[in-house]
Amino acid sequence: MQYLPVLLFSAMVWAATACHTSKETASSSTTAPPPPAATEVPNPAASPATVPSAPASAFVTWDKKHINLGAVKRGEKRTMFFEFTNTSGENVQIDLVDACECTKVDYPRRPIEPGQKGRLDVVFDSTEKEKAETIRITIVFKNTHANGLPRIELVEYQFEIAP
Repeated sequence: MQYLPVLLFSAMVWAATACHTSKETASSSTTAPPPPAATEVPNPAASPATVPSAPASAFVTWDKKHINLGAVKRGEKRTMFFEFTNTSGENVQIDLVDACECTKVDYPRRPIEPGQKGRLDVVFDSTEKEKAETIRITIVFKNTHANGLPRIELVEYQFEIAP
């Protein structure tokens, strides 16, 4: 457990710097994860485009782990959500959620039973944004791996600033 504070600090620093990853920087960076392989074809009448999540054998399974908001006018606020299903054999509980200061996240504080759903409600405020970015949200669970380290999940959204 002596590594827990270091791991949590590292996760928070990584999430905080993720706020400043522009579309241009992310495409040229060797450390940034590649974009999702499959995306839905955008439907202008539907909600933002999404990408399906990991297989059911995961600790939690997300309905989507990436949302493309498309063009956003500077100063506009957008709401979205990420829903997950507890696919483990135990109750899961979120310990903390970290994101860019432009992102407010409301998450369940109660334990989620196996097979039940939880949801992150997200509000993005583009007031301080000047260019396209991908924003990562880090979710740290109270549940741990067999080695005692916390389980950490990432979801993200991206946007472009409308002219």
